[in-house]
Amino acid sequence: MRRHPEPQDRPTANTALARRVADFLLHLSIERGLSANTVDAYRRDLHQFCEFAASAGLDDPAAVTQDEIDRFLTHLKRKNLAPTSVSRKLAALRTFYKFLCREGHVQGSPAATATQPHIARRIPGTLSTAEVDALLNAPDMHTPNGVRDRAMLETLYSTGMRISEILTVRLADLDLGAGWLRCFGKGSKERLVTIGRTAAECLHLYLEQVRPRWAARTGAEELFLTDRGQAFSRSGFWKVIKKYALQAGIQKKITPHTLRHSFATHLLDGGADLRVIQELLGHARIATTQIYTHVSTQRLHEVYRKAHPRA
Repeated sequence: MRRHPEPQDRPTANTALARRVADFLLHLSIERGLSANTVDAYRRDLHQFCEFAASAGLDDPAAVTQDEIDRFLTHLKRKNLAPTSVSRKLAALRTFYKFLCREGHVQGSPAATATQPHIARRIPGTLSTAEVDALLNAPDMHTPNGVRDRAMLETLYSTGMRISEILTVRLADLDLGAGWLRCFGKGSKERLVTIGRTAAECLHLYLEQVRPRWAARTGAEELFLTDRGQAFSRSGFWKVIKKYALQAGIQKKITPHTLRHSFATHLLDGGADLRVIQELLGHARIATTQIYTHVSTQRLHEVYRKAHPRA
């Protein structure tokens, strides 16, 4: 039985396995057009497996068995890694071995039948419509930054876009007259999203009074810019959300994704069809969207308990 010492934090050795991983990452970036963040996530997960395999004396992907995959997952669990993180690493291995099978480097995937960690289904945190109103009204519209921040928040809630999507939208992707904008989701999948009336008004104000002056400094193409004319960052947007949530007196834990969850839940509460919400969110599978039915059910129970005299 092979011994499995702890993998060290060192660069992955130049083994056949490491070279196949490098080929796979190049495939994700060039052929599939995945974002840099997604490719980096695959790189971290697979390099961790390469270190584990090297410590077990495995340097060829074809020599890896399901037992080795299971031992790797057990090793991660012993390090108290969250089930969601273990599951993500297993998914990375499955995608990697599917690639190797298609390329003819291995005959089968040892990760295909590995034991999937049990993950408790989490219901996304959402804001009530009153909390959303308070958040969106928090920016000071008498300042350029406030005009931009209001436009960003209104657009995020109006469209249900991911933070990574809204920050990469270019000015050329926006058609205010038609009331939509083009965005690119996971896997660079393109979709059109509808902009609500209030968001359109805030965007018009931002484009007319604020953005031209900032864009003149750098010529940046992104829709949302800093006052230095640079593209907005994820950390910068995170700070914006936290700042206005505090000003609005919102006690809940809130992230940029909270507005996306709230967008979907409020549409469902308003009677929108689940398939329509799936398209608006850019979900590849309806099962991903169905979690919002649980959110609405939970809200119904909360309202019942508060309103019914014998609840």
